[in-house]
Amino acid sequence: MDNPDTTVDKAGQPNNANALNQVVIRFVGDSGDGMQLTGTQFSDTSAMLGNDVSTFPNYPAEIRAPQGSVYGVSGFQVHIGQREIHTPGDEVDVLVTMNPAALKTNLESVPKGKTIIVDTDSFVKKNLIKAGYETNPLEDGSLESYKVIAAPITQLTKEAIFDLGLDTKSMNRSKNMFALGMVYWMFSRPMEHTLNFLKKKFAKKPLVVEANTRVIKAGYNYAETLELLPTAFTVLPAHMDPGTYRIVMGNTATAWGFLAAMHNSGLELFLGSYPITPASDILHELSKHIHMGIKVFQAEDEIAGIGSAIGASFAGDLAITTTSGPGLALKTEAAGLALMTELPIVIVNVQRGGPSTGLPTKTEQSDLLQALYGRNGDSPLVVIAASTPSNTFDYAYMASKIALEHMTPVILLTDGYLANGSEPWRIVDISTLPPIKPRFAEPNNPEWKPYQRDKSTLAREWAVPGMPGLEHRIGGLEKQDVTGNVSYDPKNHELMTRLRKEKVERVAEDIPPLKVEGAQEGDLLVVGWGGTYGSLFSAVKYLHETGHSIGLAHFNYINPMPKNTAEVFGKFKKIVVAELNTGQLQLVLQAKFPEYRFLKYNKIQGLPFTVLELSEKFKQLLSNQ
Repeated sequence: MDNPDTTVDKAGQPNNANALNQVVIRFVGDSGDGMQLTGTQFSDTSAMLGNDVSTFPNYPAEIRAPQGSVYGVSGFQVHIGQREIHTPGDEVDVLVTMNPAALKTNLESVPKGKTIIVDTDSFVKKNLIKAGYETNPLEDGSLESYKVIAAPITQLTKEAIFDLGLDTKSMNRSKNMFALGMVYWMFSRPMEHTLNFLKKKFAKKPLVVEANTRVIKAGYNYAETLELLPTAFTVLPAHMDPGTYRIVMGNTATAWGFLAAMHNSGLELFLGSYPITPASDILHELSKHIHMGIKVFQAEDEIAGIGSAIGASFAGDLAITTTSGPGLALKTEAAGLALMTELPIVIVNVQRGGPSTGLPTKTEQSDLLQALYGRNGDSPLVVIAASTPSNTFDYAYMASKIALEHMTPVILLTDGYLANGSEPWRIVDISTLPPIKPRFAEPNNPEWKPYQRDKSTLAREWAVPGMPGLEHRIGGLEKQDVTGNVSYDPKNHELMTRLRKEKVERVAEDIPPLKVEGAQEGDLLVVGWGGTYGSLFSAVKYLHETGHSIGLAHFNYINPMPKNTAEVFGKFKKIVVAELNTGQLQLVLQAKFPEYRFLKYNKIQGLPFTVLELSEKFKQLLSNQ
């Protein structure tokens, strides 16, 4: 929390509450404690009040980890502000913790002097032992430097709904609403949005609605009368561009981008996918819209998922398949088939920690080399990457446009941070988006050849089954130039290999130039890609505003790269590539632009960069001129 100044009440009117520019709150507890729901409700309510919002859910890989264990802790962090917010925040201002394990695993993120809300009922000997505590931290003085609000949340929850006749397990499920009610009072948030949500979600379970309604009000009233909380705070509405906004998760925005592409291309949409964390929500979201003519196929495995998408593309659909890193590995042979047949599909890879099963619920950027080179033969694909939860919409749309207009597979990279994170998204009028013009052949054209190419893009025309006069051979064997017949001729193979490579390179004509934010030339250029954008931008913005000659070039188009890339690099004395892997983009850039020296800064912990660690690293590089 920072900078108390003017005030508003819970409805947005002036009162005596302290107003803040921004605040970071983290809700943590067992995976069954409802922390994701609690955080989402606080985020949505804050967004409705006009705050800018960024969130970061963090949950265990186990479906139901042992209760009270440190590896079963689930968390949800939300950063709300009066000013523009780009990250979920580094340091936590308020930690709401439902058990000792949650406190143990999250305390290091809370600076001294900040607020910790604990459910004292959970700090019993059994839970303390599970969390690895030898003594009770609420009693041994280890939390003296924090503002600790110790409340018997579980007991107070039961008291609020004891007369409803619920069993103990059902009553305990509502304790997250008590904590939410407390935080709503602390930050002058109204309860109405959550109350309406509960009525809608549990419309067929009126007892559940009544229980949760009572509990959230009990938590609110408890905080209002608590002597440890003499003052409520609020965060004033942010100054945002005019428009209609809604909070959107990255996976949802990705799905909507494909819906927009379907509409503007005039094609039907087909999704063939196998469920995999953290990409499954795209499958779930698109399945909600089958009334629009979408065809959704939940395949038996990853290979069937991409195989069905290739078949749908052959039939003339906007074809999509979604996965994460392990699934992308299984799809590689079929991706080569799509490349050889020159059919348009979009392959979405929502990256997670690896290798193998790795860290399925944690974020990482370690699939870049796999996306660029992970196929047999010389088989370049277009690779683009979203950089915020909301602009996954834009890049899903652009991936579709490139695939359809250039007749090529496109890999769209997002990651777990983008997929599960959320932020305000200004609803788009899809008529204002760039038009999409699929390259269909004309039926009954006697001059048509399957691999005859457009002189500008080198894209072949799309002939689908049923088009009279356009029957042709298709498959994975090498194609003869123009005719598409099977060819084993050595020189033809080299020609086709170079044509396919050149076709991908010509996509650069249709992508925007690389933009630099901050200093346009000078001492240090920070280079990033994908979901690291918010942290990198915030660190560079801070340093630039405090007088440092530093800029940020963030890549969304990776293969091909923007045509002005070398020009941008030449304007800075030093270049550092920051990414959540061991240095994959740095390796690519060093090979592609050997005239420059690319430094690197990497993190591989399943967590996003913090602004603080980036700022310290960039200051170090700036000072070592």
